Amino acid sequence: MWKTIFISLFFILLSLVMSSILIDRWICLKTAHHIYEKIQFLPTRSVGLVMGTAKYYRTGVINQFYQYRLQGALQLYKSGKIKYLLLSGDNAQPSYNEPRTMKRDFIASGVFPQDIILDYAGFRTLDSIVRTHKVFNTNNFIIITQRFHCERALFIALYFGIQAACYAVPSPKKMLLTRLREVLARINLITDLYIFDRQPRFLGPLIRITTTSDTTKKHLPKNSNFRIQTDQTKQRQYNLIDAKLHKPQ
Repeated sequence: MWKTIFISLFFILLSLVMSSILIDRWICLKTAHHIYEKIQFLPTRSVGLVMGTAKYYRTGVINQFYQYRLQGALQLYKSGKIKYLLLSGDNAQPSYNEPRTMKRDFIASGVFPQDIILDYAGFRTLDSIVRTHKVFNTNNFIIITQRFHCERALFIALYFGIQAACYAVPSPKKMLLTRLREVLARINLITDLYIFDRQPRFLGPLIRITTTSDTTKKHLPKNSNFRIQTDQTKQRQYNLIDAKLHKPQ
């Protein structure tokens, strides 16, 4: 009896593991042709969607996922690959506001405020992608995030018929735990799309992305630094200047 139970559990577990691997590979292969790691090969689009995340870890150390995403978005903006930055993130609590935090850092780095649009309802990747299309009325945009996140975001875009591309920015070196969580997130994504037909938590009225800064953007200094705004104590601790952010990996 126990042997039968053990064998049954083993095959159930094996099936779950194999299914997880197949789903993970499927998402990777389906989105590979829409991901770019070099700016020169990236298509030019009007809107760059920056995926929000926490600025700091709980330990108070700067979040490198956040750091690299903002650095990559600024590079695209300065090079003319994108005109506007749509900052999408969580704003569920008064003390936690991902879009506003990103906006402050971008402005400090030389981005024109009128080229920044905030999406406060980007609670999940699905919300951010679908809202960019349905609320902000754009079907051709560049997603800016790490490669593993590009794959999941693009899979959502392709499912909804959205013609997005993704600029894959660097990832932190220690990625094992993050990668394992990503496998679970992809399983959850498949159930959201193909079983529950999940939609964004909030949509809302149409918002057209327009700006008056196109004629002045050419005056943005080419060597403008990317800086993360921190309080004085953390600024001394991290000293996040442009030279450090562009240090070869």
